Amino acid sequence: MIEHKIYRKVSEIPSEWDALSINDVFLKTPFLAGLEASSPSNITSYYVGIFKSNNLIGKVVIQRVQMYLDDVFRRTSNSFLKQIGKQLVSNFVRGNALVVGNLMHTGQHGIYFDDTAISQDDFLNTIQSAIEDLTIEIKEKFNKKIRIIVFKDYFEADTIHKSTSYFRSQNLYKIQVQPNMIFNVSDNWETPENYISDFNKKYRRRYKTARKKSADLVCKELSKDYLEAHSKDLFRLYETVSDNARVNSFKLDENHFLSLKQSLKENFKVFGYFLKNELVGFYSVILNHDKLETYFLGYNKELQNKYQMYLNMLFNMACFGIENNFKTIVYARTAMEIKSSIGAKPYNMNVYLTHTNNFIANTIMRCVVKYMNPIRKWEERHPFKK
Repeated sequence: MIEHKIYRKVSEIPSEWDALSINDVFLKTPFLAGLEASSPSNITSYYVGIFKSNNLIGKVVIQRVQMYLDDVFRRTSNSFLKQIGKQLVSNFVRGNALVVGNLMHTGQHGIYFDDTAISQDDFLNTIQSAIEDLTIEIKEKFNKKIRIIVFKDYFEADTIHKSTSYFRSQNLYKIQVQPNMIFNVSDNWETPENYISDFNKKYRRRYKTARKKSADLVCKELSKDYLEAHSKDLFRLYETVSDNARVNSFKLDENHFLSLKQSLKENFKVFGYFLKNELVGFYSVILNHDKLETYFLGYNKELQNKYQMYLNMLFNMACFGIENNFKTIVYARTAMEIKSSIGAKPYNMNVYLTHTNNFIANTIMRCVVKYMNPIRKWEERHPFKK
């Protein structure tokens, strides 16, 4: 017999959760505990265990996301047409959504199951039962109706796409979103110098220029004590970048970086950039087995261009990954062109989503998703010698 259990706090999760084989730190309790302690105010996580004969055979993270106009669209605009467009989009997405996965990070970090114990279709149907239970619970407890359901971020080759009967039965439509930029570390790059030497002349010159411009900056890893004492400073720099985004569905808690450091310890690192002992930028990474996952960053907007901070952050992430023997560096979506210029490649990703109001055509939802997460035209760069 297959059944599911919903846990509302990490402390309720059974001990066998972490023992269930999967190399993904985002599905382990240390990360989930750190996120729970510092989640954005509009996101609540639920943890679903799937059992067969009382044995845990699958696990799922489902997030309830409350989306409202001011949260989704940060930057104000005086354009009448843009304001009308935002209002129309808000009419469709405003309210509560259930997201199977982690809305805060690019990639599929929401599901895992033992395929020797349960088929993918049965696994998805069990998730559906949990979604239905949560929909009822949220309505009864908060008087909120779930308007949107999302399964997020699957690569083209992921096996989930084979379960067409499930997605069709739930009116979940497959929609392509912006690609995930992934940097594959060559076997020939034993040191960062090997990596740089593989650049062609144009991009080696670009690397040297970026490093020269940042010569006055000091980059160093930030300790837990520093994060505790300077959470407000990091948050202010993060907010500068976050608020400049065209669309954003959440804002981090002020203590998010400290909370993750406390939970993940050496698997979470934050590096700060200092100008005359003043913190002017930072980036963070999560060590996820053989993958280095780039996380949130921030910088002083007025100094960014002068010191080419963002480009230098991308180079530093690549060098850190090479020095520490990671196989891939996940640069996530956004800023695809500049990420391709340091060697990252685009990998197409898809989401499945539906609106629970049958009177709203899913063709409209497709338009909404494209408005909120448009696939932008960009030119891929090829920095390495042929």
